[in-house]
Amino acid sequence: MGADYFTDPLGGLTDAEWDGMADGRFYSSAFWLRLVALEAGAVSGGLHVALPGGGRAAVPVAATEPDGMSNPHLRWHDVLTQRGLPSPSAGGVLVAQRRGYLAHLLATPGVDRVDAAGALLEAVRSLPDPVGPSGSKAGPARVAMYLTTADVLALRAAGVRSMPVALTADAWLGIPPGGWEEWLETMGSSHRRRRVRSEVRKFEQAGYRVEHRVLRDAYTHVGRLAARTEQRYGIEGNPDAYVEAFRKHAELAGDRAEVLLCSLGDETPVGCCLYVRDGDTVYLRAVGFDYERLRGAAEYFNLAYYLPARMPGVRWLHAGIATPGGKALRGAELRPLWLLDLTSGSPLEGRENDVRAHNAAFLDRLTAESPAVTKALLEDEWKSFC
Repeated sequence: MGADYFTDPLGGLTDAEWDGMADGRFYSSAFWLRLVALEAGAVSGGLHVALPGGGRAAVPVAATEPDGMSNPHLRWHDVLTQRGLPSPSAGGVLVAQRRGYLAHLLATPGVDRVDAAGALLEAVRSLPDPVGPSGSKAGPARVAMYLTTADVLALRAAGVRSMPVALTADAWLGIPPGGWEEWLETMGSSHRRRRVRSEVRKFEQAGYRVEHRVLRDAYTHVGRLAARTEQRYGIEGNPDAYVEAFRKHAELAGDRAEVLLCSLGDETPVGCCLYVRDGDTVYLRAVGFDYERLRGAAEYFNLAYYLPARMPGVRWLHAGIATPGGKALRGAELRPLWLLDLTSGSPLEGRENDVRAHNAAFLDRLTAESPAVTKALLEDEWKSFC
């Protein structure tokens, strides 16, 4: 077991060693985990174990104080109790990274996934209780969040007895080899195709100037605009703090973090989309707008989806967990992400019927949004636990 699991984001491994296991999973990559570790609020680490038959398995971990994470999306105690389900203590070990909301179990290619899951489960349960910044010991909980169905199945096969809890739907937009026009055809409904074409046309006719930059040349604009968007949705966004956070992001990312800036003439930008391109996939990271200056020309969807979808060689847009209805209308697949309590003697053990009822109700609420959402759900990934 790596001895640096709470002092180094990769548990003491080199970037190449870690990325050999991440194998293209961007939000579990060495780059992303080092970026997350720059943020204040928790201790980010990397847990890795050598496997008996050769190879290695790993997972990101974070120490959590008894009052939980500052990020509400990672406060498992609140998430579970608000859904009427029992929860382990609020403090302990988060098995996931703190940004990105998509976690994976990692292993050397060719290693049996269940064997890797079993070794990681034993290692996670054997971790000492982490010590938070205050010096107080966190509780014994060990909770994985935002896991894929495949990894949940591997952990369950390795001995986890608790039932996974549906957290959210993760949106992926697939761009076929034929590019933009073929992508439009995959939407099926002529009404949806007309909607997208109309939104593109409005944006093009609005007189905007769109620039492509790397983040280090645009972080002040991104910080200012992202703070405005957070404020619009009731989150206290300090522009200076956001600018500094994106400056640090840019310093580590170099040319990997890219930005689309949207302006009117020579004025300061009114909108931005920050993204990272990894292979043939674009990961959408942040958007921001000066809403009073927008022209009502579908600026969000053009910057976040339609312009990236037309970049040469792009085959996937990862659009994340918010607003599944709008993403489904634009051709996204909706894949489930789960909370799985790995704590020994989890309070969710023996509550299978309650958890299944919750998951089924969660799925029903999604399907009730629209026929497009129902079509977008990958049924095989949901049905095992609903």
